[in-house]
Amino acid sequence: MSCAACVASVERVGKAVEGVAELTVNLPLHRGLLSLQENAAPDAITNVIKAIEGAGFVASVREEQQNSTIIPHEIRTLRNKTLLALLLALPTLWLSMFANNLGQEYGVEVRFFFAMLACIPVYLWAGWGIHKGAWISLRSGRANMDVLIHLGTTVAFVWSVCVVIAPTLANPPNLLMQANHVFFDGVVFIIAFVLLGNWMEAVAKVKATQAVHGLMALQPKTARIITDQELGHTEMIGIHAVSLGSLLKVLVGETIPLDGTVVENSVSVDESMMTGEPYPVRKKVGSEVMAGTIVLDGSVLIRVTNTAGDTLLDDIISLVEQAQMGKAPIQRQVDKIAAVFVPVVIVLAIIAGAFWWISDASAGHNPFDTSGELAILVVVSTLVIACPCALGLATPTALIVGTGVGAKHGLLIKGIEALEQAHKTDTIVVDKTGTVTAGKPRVSHIELIDTEVKEILGIASALEIESTHPLADAIHTSWSNVTSVRPSANDVQTLAGMGLIGDIEGTLAGVGNLDLMAEIGVNVSAELQTRMDAAARKGVTLVLVSHGLRLLGWIEASDRIRTSSARAVKLAKQMNLDVIMLTGDREDAALVTANDVGITTVLAGVKPDEKANHIQRLQTEGRTVAMVGDGINDAAALSMADVGIAMGAGSDIALDAADFILLRDDLIDAVSSIQLGKATMRRIHTNLGWAFTYNLIGIPLAMGLLFTTTGWLLPPAFAAAAMSLSSVSVIGNSLLLRGWKPIRE
Repeated sequence: MSCAACVASVERVGKAVEGVAELTVNLPLHRGLLSLQENAAPDAITNVIKAIEGAGFVASVREEQQNSTIIPHEIRTLRNKTLLALLLALPTLWLSMFANNLGQEYGVEVRFFFAMLACIPVYLWAGWGIHKGAWISLRSGRANMDVLIHLGTTVAFVWSVCVVIAPTLANPPNLLMQANHVFFDGVVFIIAFVLLGNWMEAVAKVKATQAVHGLMALQPKTARIITDQELGHTEMIGIHAVSLGSLLKVLVGETIPLDGTVVENSVSVDESMMTGEPYPVRKKVGSEVMAGTIVLDGSVLIRVTNTAGDTLLDDIISLVEQAQMGKAPIQRQVDKIAAVFVPVVIVLAIIAGAFWWISDASAGHNPFDTSGELAILVVVSTLVIACPCALGLATPTALIVGTGVGAKHGLLIKGIEALEQAHKTDTIVVDKTGTVTAGKPRVSHIELIDTEVKEILGIASALEIESTHPLADAIHTSWSNVTSVRPSANDVQTLAGMGLIGDIEGTLAGVGNLDLMAEIGVNVSAELQTRMDAAARKGVTLVLVSHGLRLLGWIEASDRIRTSSARAVKLAKQMNLDVIMLTGDREDAALVTANDVGITTVLAGVKPDEKANHIQRLQTEGRTVAMVGDGINDAAALSMADVGIAMGAGSDIALDAADFILLRDDLIDAVSSIQLGKATMRRIHTNLGWAFTYNLIGIPLAMGLLFTTTGWLLPPAFAAAAMSLSSVSVIGNSLLLRGWKPIRE
C-alpha cells in the first residue's frame, strides 16, 4: 500500500467478501485486522486474501509475533533506486534547462537527446514500482497515489520524447515542432523526490514501530530449566517447551524468560523496560517476577506461573498491537475523504490543463512557446503535488508512536477511541481503595462488644475466605497472627456493596457494613453508631461482624495513601481537571483520605452497581469523564466512562473493562495517561492541519492560480519535492512523540 486511497480500497474489497464482519487496515504497519461473522465459511480468510490480491495487492496471514513490517532488502532496493534518480537528476536538469546549444544531429537537439537518455533508466527502472502499482490500481477500478505519479510522469515523459524525436518523423505535428521545452528534468525529479520520500517514510516507519518490536525482543528464546534440584543440574530448552510449574534458574545479568514466583534467593530486578520504573525492584522469596525483566545482582530460582504466550509481556505486546491497529474516529473521516481524493484531483488536473490549452488569459505572460507546453506543465504539477500520502499517514503514525511510547513507560492503551476522548477529558473520577491508597490495608484495631478476639477474627476470616477484596487479606493476616483455629462457613454469599453472609455452626453470620447489619436484622444502637462515626473520622474502614443477631464488634482497617496521590491530584487540577473521589467506603473515612490528597468532591457509600450511574450522571452534565479504578466493583464504571483507566494490579474484570492499564499501580500514571492522550491528539491534529493546508495551497498553485498575475507557475520538480516533504514532515512530527516522558516521582 502506498497511500490512504490504498487503505480504502483494501478495506472495501475485503469487507465485500461474504462472512466478513469488519476489516481495519493500517497503512504504516501494512497490516489488517480481520473480524469474521459467526456463520462465516471455513475458507472466508482465504477468500479475503484472494479478493485483496485480485485488487492488485499482496496479502497473507501474519505469522505469530512477526515483528518486521518492512523487510531490510526492500529498504535497500528503495535506497538504491533513490540514489540513482538523485544522481541523474542534476545532469538531466542542466541538459534540459541550462546547457548551451550542443548542436543537432538529424534535426534532433543533442542536449535534449542526452537528457532523454538520462531520464529513461529513472522512468523505467527506478519508477517501475510506481507504474506497476498504478496499472494494477486502474485495472481494479480504483485510483491511488501511484496513479497520480504515473500519470504525471508519463504525460511529461511521452510529451518530451515526442518533442525530441519529432524532427525525425516524416510529417511531424506543428505543435511538437514549435515546442522548445522538454520535461525530462521534471520526470526525474518527481520520481527522485517520491522515492526519497518513500525511503525516508520506510525508515521512519521502522522507528515508529520500534517500541513493539523492542518488546518482542525482550523475551529470550530459551530458558535454563532445573532438571535435578538436589544436584543443581540444568538444561537450556526453548521457552515454548517449558511447562507450568517448572523450576527455572536465572543468572545475574540474564533476562527472566517467563513469568514466575521467586522460590530461592533475593535479587534486584530491572523492570524499567516493562513499567518505565527507573529504579531496580528488590525481589524476595514469594515475589512475582515478569518475563522480559533483568536480574541485576545474583542468581535466582523461579517457579513458572505463566507459560510462553500467556506472560504479561505477551499480553502487553498483544495490547499494543491491537491498539496500533485501531482507528480513531477522526481517522475514519480522513479515510472517507481519501477514497474520493485521487479521482477528484485527476478531474481538476484535466480541467486545469484544458483551461490553459484553450485560454488566452496567459497572453503576454506565457514564457512558453505553445499553450500545449503550458497545459502539460499544469497537468503534471497538479497530479504530482496532490498525492494523499500525508493524509493517510497523519493519524496512524501518531497513534503508533503514542501507543509505543506509552508501552515503554508502563502505560498500555487498549482503546484507540480513548486517546481521542482523553484529549477532551475535563473530569477525572478516582476510586479510593487501591487507587488513591495502596490497596493493602492492615488491621489497626479491633473493637469488641460481645465476643473475644479469636472468635471475631475466626468468623470474619471464615466468611472472607471467599472474597478477593483487599480487606479480606488484611483480616486473614490478622487472624493468622492470633490463632490457627477457624470455624467452617457454608453457603457463603456476597451481597454487593454490603459484605458477605454465611452459615457458621447453623447460625447466620455476617461481615460487612451497617447496611449489611440492617439487611440481616442485627440491631446497632445509636450509641454504637456514634462510636463508629468517631472511629471512621480517623480515616479507617470499619468491618462489622455478627453471629446470629449478636453484633460481635468491628474490625478497623487502615490503608496507607500512595506517596504520589497528592501530587497526582495537584497535577490533575493544574490541567484544569475536576477530581472526584467515588468510593463505597463510609463518608467519614473517605473525607479524611480526600482531604489528605486535596480532593474536595467526594461521593461516598456508593454501591458497585451505582458507580456507573454516577459516571453517567456526570456525562449527562456534558462532562467527558475518565474513571480510575482497580476492583471488580469498578468494572461497570470503567466501561461507562469515556476513558477507563485500570491499575495494573487490579482485577481481571477491571482490566478487561478499561481503556488504559497502568503497570506501575500509581495514580500519577493515570494523569500521565491523559497527558499522553492529549499529546498524541495534538500531533494528529497538527499532522492533519499540515496535510490539508498543504493541499489547499499547493493544488491551486499547481493549477496556475498565480500565473495570470505574476507569470509564476509551480514546476513539477518543486511539486514533487513539496509532496514528499509533506509526508516526511508528518512522520517526523509524529516521531517527536518518542521524546514524551510521563511524570515520575
